[in-house]
Amino acid sequence: MARPVTLFTGQWADLSLAELAQKVSDWGFDGLELACWGDHFEVDKALASDKYMREKRDLLEKYNLQCWAISNHLVGQCVCDPIDERHKGIIPPRLWGDGNPEGVRQRCAEEIKNTARAAAAFGVKIVNGFTGSPIWHQLYSFPPNDFAQIEAGYQEFADRWNPILDVFDEVGVKFGLEVHPTEIAYDFVTTEKTLAAVGRRLAFGINFDPSHLAHQLLDSAAFVEEFADRIYHVHVKDSKVRVDNGRRSILGSHLNFGDARRGWDFVSPGHGDVDFEEIFRALNRIGYNGPLSVEWEDSGMDREWGAPDALEFIRNTDFAPSAVAFDAAFASDE
Repeated sequence: MARPVTLFTGQWADLSLAELAQKVSDWGFDGLELACWGDHFEVDKALASDKYMREKRDLLEKYNLQCWAISNHLVGQCVCDPIDERHKGIIPPRLWGDGNPEGVRQRCAEEIKNTARAAAAFGVKIVNGFTGSPIWHQLYSFPPNDFAQIEAGYQEFADRWNPILDVFDEVGVKFGLEVHPTEIAYDFVTTEKTLAAVGRRLAFGINFDPSHLAHQLLDSAAFVEEFADRIYHVHVKDSKVRVDNGRRSILGSHLNFGDARRGWDFVSPGHGDVDFEEIFRALNRIGYNGPLSVEWEDSGMDREWGAPDALEFIRNTDFAPSAVAFDAAFASDE
């Protein structure tokens, strides 16, 4: 049978989990990927109270929804980033504290460890998120990069994340990095360097999201097969590239999402340039049977129209692999 379809709740955190769960159930999703913001899954409350955990489970069960993963992207971003005022807006005040950059990074590292512990207690084996990057700002090599600093950035990432991954190993949970511009891994080369930096330990894998590869002009299906043993979870999100008029930049031009002058933008699944059929075939080849989680982002579309539209698109596009050769019926019995 085809894979289960879930909705990532990160873009819906303005709604209570109770309100969103009812909508998602009515639309026909199989489950939710719970974000660790809004009231959807609060790590500190989860660890402090078995009652909190039970209430979340009861709510999901009430609407016949499963949970295969929780996600803590915003806190993870702060583990390795050079911290500035932008980060204050994406993490709780208890983690921001006085805003001292190293203090923020240390508190956020502890929160990701606690996220693994909370996930394990909730019965979930995957935590998705970001890592941040100490070297993303050096993407364009001018002034010329000292490439020893680039290598040092990967070492810093490993030094900060290996102790976190030790906790993931202890509790039997895996981390799925969403390979993404601004992260330590954002394409083929940097993903390989990232895996190597942590010794390819099994606690660290990938939350595969093709929308972040499309506008880099990368082959998403090839990425799936290149990193087949590390595809721990899959996001279904689409991107539309619009550089054909010679006036729009692939770099985004410091324009907000939805601005028509951008060279690319996120769109609802099935409305962009991602070849999902090829991706689903690649996922079949590597034996991925986990959920397909809709991360719904489209500045030009109403989300309550878009989410069920995305679900319908996936149901019509995803398919199970064949269990027999298509020409097996032609074989002679003799």
